[in-house]
Amino acid sequence: MAARVCAGCSAQRGQFVEQFAYVINLTRPEAWSDPNEFEAGKVREHFAYLQGYLSAGRLILAGRVMTPGGFGIIVFEAEDEAAAQRQMEADPAVAAGVMRAELHPFRVALLRGETG
Repeated sequence: MAARVCAGCSAQRGQFVEQFAYVINLTRPEAWSDPNEFEAGKVREHFAYLQGYLSAGRLILAGRVMTPGGFGIIVFEAEDEAAAQRQMEADPAVAAGVMRAELHPFRVALLRGETG
């Protein structure tokens, strides 16, 4: 079970949600440096998808390691694990098979600008 938190805009609405992270890897590791047209398009859609969750106040952070063949991580809020799974699977790059994703319960312990 993920930690129950009230953060960001969810706190403003008074709704408690859970935090999750999904770790992503490109199914073709060479696509980090040499994506084909399809992969590049799905990565752009992936970025736009995450921007939508950021605008909605549900995305906490998203990024990737900069080493070749590395991985990305998306930390976000969802009502429960089933909703988090649906959100991850709806990511355009995941849905298209350009990226593999693995969901994990998550809890932000320390965050710059936040006091506990």
